[in-house]
Amino acid sequence: MDPKKIKTFKAYSSCFSLRYNGAVEVAKKGGLGLLLRSLSLSNDHEPHTGSMAYHDSIIKIPAAAIGTSTADSLHKFLKRSEVKAYLKLNCKQEKDTSSFNVIGELKGTEFPEEYIVVGGHLDSWDVGEGAHDDGAGCVQSMEVIRLFKALNYKPKRSIRAILFMNEENGNAGGIEYAINAKKKNEKHLAALESDRGGFTPRGFTYETKTKDHYDFNAWEKLLEPYGISFIEPGFSGVDVRPLKPQGTLLFGYEPDSQRYFDFHHSDKDVFETVHPRELSLGAACMASLIYLIDKYGLSINVN
Repeated sequence: MDPKKIKTFKAYSSCFSLRYNGAVEVAKKGGLGLLLRSLSLSNDHEPHTGSMAYHDSIIKIPAAAIGTSTADSLHKFLKRSEVKAYLKLNCKQEKDTSSFNVIGELKGTEFPEEYIVVGGHLDSWDVGEGAHDDGAGCVQSMEVIRLFKALNYKPKRSIRAILFMNEENGNAGGIEYAINAKKKNEKHLAALESDRGGFTPRGFTYETKTKDHYDFNAWEKLLEPYGISFIEPGFSGVDVRPLKPQGTLLFGYEPDSQRYFDFHHSDKDVFETVHPRELSLGAACMASLIYLIDKYGLSINVN
């Protein structure tokens, strides 16, 4: 990952293909295996896993990630002499099985047929506990509903908290939800996803089917006391994105990203690394945005 990129998700996305397509490209050149530097900015020996692909027409070679410090050491060794590596892997692709999204709903009082979604994904990689990716997003989404109930807030529109299944391995949960929403002719006004860790709030990104630019200046001022400094165009979230063709305005909660890839897809992504205050601040920001959407709709300036 390029440390020169301030926003670490941009650094990650710029080299994601190295992991996803790496084994195929190495095999094309006659390679027998792949050792990949983990997609992380931390300096340690912790490997970070993630999705990858094979092609039926290309020989399948073993591939494994190694920690950044391990990769640095290997690089130094290779400068001095030839290095031989022995790989013994026990990972395998299991058959698909049934799994389910979990949905909680507050029924709208004025426009119950209009839906606002807030969600994260339930599944995680087998290493670690998936605390930041994406236990934090699931807890924050449930907390939005809890906060509204605690405040006895009666939303105009129906608000759904969704814990999506299978984001990491094909996004079946998000895709299936969008398919069912279309079949039922449900109108989804907006959808907000939290899938970037449970860190200090920084802002929100949004995207639309029409690529319109919204003027959220008034809302930014209201959210500023919570640490929100921007609502700007950008990626929303894997789980909610299948709703995009239906015209849903999609949002992504963006906390501070500098530490996220220290934990992402690794043994370090555990409960103890999530700070309860940062998690709560994020949930409050998400609830505030959902409240504004519910109260005012999307009757805001479009550029």
